Parts: sequence; C-alpha cells; structure tokens
Amino acid sequence: MTKKYLDSNIFIYPILYEDETSENCKRILLDLLKGKFKGYTSILTWDEFVHTIKKHKGKEISISEGKKFLKFSNLTFIKTHLSTIYKAQKIFTENNVGPRDAIHAATALLNNIDEIITGDPDFDAVKEIKRISPENFK
Repeated sequence: MTKKYLDSNIFIYPILYEDETSENCKRILLDLLKGKFKGYTSILTWDEFVHTIKKHKGKEISISEGKKFLKFSNLTFIKTHLSTIYKAQKIFTENNVGPRDAIHAATALLNNIDEIITGDPDFDAVKEIKRISPENFK
C-alpha cells in the first residue's frame, strides 16, 4: 500500500469551504477512509487543524472536529523528535518554506515518505519531496 503524507489543509478545506478544492480534498479523505492508501501526518497537524477551525468556526466546533480528526481511519500521526527539528532547520535554511512547512517536510522524509498531498505550492521548493495537489490526486 502506498504511503502518502497529508498536509493540514487537506483536512481543513472540507470544513471551511464549499468549492472545487474542497471537493477534491473530500475525495482524497474518502480514499484514505476506504484504505486506498496509507496516510501519515505530523502531530503538528492537529494543532494547525484545530487552531484554524476554532478561528473560523468557534471553539465548540473545533473541539468536535478535533476529536473526529484524532480518530481518522488509516491515518497515522507521526511524533516530532529533535531529529525532526534538525532536519526541518536544514530544509528551512535551504528552501523557501516556512518553519511549519519545514517540519511537515522533515517528518515525511524522515519516515521514508516522498509524496505530500497539499494545496500549498510552497512545498514545490523542497526537491526531496513530490507535492501532489488535491486537483492532481488520483
């Protein structure tokens, strides 16, 4: 089964928006639930997810969605270790990405995952990992 890293925006879009990108994200998450691939993400994703939902929809909805998120089938949460941060520092230094994106890229790469599903084009700067946009996910 293929391993794919999922960025936080894949989980956020279906809750906040009703557009084509949101529909593509829903399709990706449905494929994950059906076990068409094995999904991985950093524990950092929970923070980004809950923070964003709280900011846009309020605390109660963020609590409810956060609980569902933590029980997502076929999704493995990867711990962040100091080695992850050292790798993130290197990615941050050498590429035009922010620190959180560097943590996501480092988490994927240190766990032998070379594809990230994200709508964030900043990941294109990290040549070690292939970005799959929601529109191009098959």
